[in-house]
Amino acid sequence: MAPGNTMDFANYFQRDPQICGGETVLKGTRVPLRTVLARLAEGYSFDEILQDFPSLFEEQLRVVVAFAATSAKEDLPLQTAQSINEAQAG
Repeated sequence: MAPGNTMDFANYFQRDPQICGGETVLKGTRVPLRTVLARLAEGYSFDEILQDFPSLFEEQLRVVVAFAATSAKEDLPLQTAQSINEAQAG
C-alpha cells in the first residue's frame, strides 16, 4: 500500500458466526486477527508467523500491521508535547 492511500480492510478480514465462533479472521483462513496481532506483539517475525500459519501470505501480515496502525491512530488519545509537559508540571 502506498503512503497516503486508504485501504479497505473488509477485503482482508471477515467475521462469520460459522468460522471461529464469529471472531474476526483473515479472509479465506481460519486464522484469527487477534492471534496474528498477539504473535507480532510477542516479537515473532513475518517468516515465523508464515511458518506457523501456512495459509497466510506476507501481504496479509502487512495488512494486519496497517490495520493496527490505523486503529491506533483513530482510537488512542494522543497527548501533545504541551499537554504532557503540563501534566508533569501540575
